[in-house]
Amino acid sequence: MDVVTILFVAFGLAMDALTVSIANGLSADKLRVNNALKMAVAFGAFQAFMPVLGWLAGLGLRDLISNVDHWIAFGFLFLVGLKMIYESVRLESSRKGAATLSLSVLLTLSVATSIDALAVGLSFAFLQVSIAASVLVIGVVTFLLSFLGACFGNKLGHFFESRIGIAGGLILIGIGIKILAEHIL
Repeated sequence: MDVVTILFVAFGLAMDALTVSIANGLSADKLRVNNALKMAVAFGAFQAFMPVLGWLAGLGLRDLISNVDHWIAFGFLFLVGLKMIYESVRLESSRKGAATLSLSVLLTLSVATSIDALAVGLSFAFLQVSIAASVLVIGVVTFLLSFLGACFGNKLGHFFESRIGIAGGLILIGIGIKILAEHIL
């Protein structure tokens, strides 16, 4: 997988974390930089850690399913993308998060926004993607977008909130289609 594709995956995966960060920035009377940093570090770390877990699980399965791995990667990316679009359209009240960032809230949000990355990590194992570089890019992109989202949440407004998740979902679906087309054609 080339660097550009990994960047697109990173941006696609970071959209949930960006949306939550924007919502948190919107709900804060006065956003503190340390809260933005806490969110960015937690979201970036979990987004980087979850693909490693998926990748490790996928390594054990890779030889068993090497003939259909591209279909599995497509399926995961397609389903994750659809899930992101669905959740963005629905805009759950929990995504509009409270400004309070207790450790339990932060950990819950970190896990919730990085579950998709677990499935992508599984796809990375099937596609034999270099995991170290990929998770570094995913973690850094998520950190930066989460920090910026929290800082500029008040300025961006609710208008962009659902559209960001839709864009992330479409990006992941597009990458899944690209992977499938490369193996079929």
